[in-house]
Amino acid sequence: MCLRSFRCSFCCIFVTLYTLFLCFILSIFLFWIIISPSIVKFQVTNASLTQFNLTNNNTTLNYKFKVNITARNPNNNVVVYYRRITAYAWYKDRNFAAVNLAPFDQGHKNTTLLQEAVFEGQNSIRLGSKQIAEYNMERSVGIFNDLAVDLDVRIRAKFGRFKSSRFNPPVVQCRRLRVPLISNGKPPAATFSVTRCRSSNFFQDRDAEAG
Repeated sequence: MCLRSFRCSFCCIFVTLYTLFLCFILSIFLFWIIISPSIVKFQVTNASLTQFNLTNNNTTLNYKFKVNITARNPNNNVVVYYRRITAYAWYKDRNFAAVNLAPFDQGHKNTTLLQEAVFEGQNSIRLGSKQIAEYNMERSVGIFNDLAVDLDVRIRAKFGRFKSSRFNPPVVQCRRLRVPLISNGKPPAATFSVTRCRSSNFFQDRDAEAG
């Protein structure tokens, strides 16, 4: 009799614990579904060149390159705090300039126009003979096909009531920009087309992934 009572009590305890465990797992799953953030979407809405010349035997680039980028936070429960934004300009996979943009806070369901990135000056650049030939052809047409801008950002994110520490998301890549050259006040050969950027895994710390 005592043994049967003990078994019944043990079974009740086991069922109760098992039920609580399932409820705990289910609550975590539902919490993740509700809070799990969608990626922030970036796109280049406009870009222009008013100077883009190779000099010194094609080893020095003189440039004035302007880029407008928007960031779209599609989440209902996530606020993004941009604490550092560095924009890098590339041509033919060669980095030639970098500028820091103004930090800002972005609320939920919000589209923000970042500070205009203005790359201006001159810098050394190493291009192969094929790339120089492509540069000359693009210049004659008036459209440069292989410009790019990367955004290296450091952020904090607020998920509901929980605020994360600062971390570095994967670099946002805005590649294959076809940018018209505006020279001597002449109208450009074409207009710039809005181009989407790649911002996958935006709420993951790239340094943690590397470790």
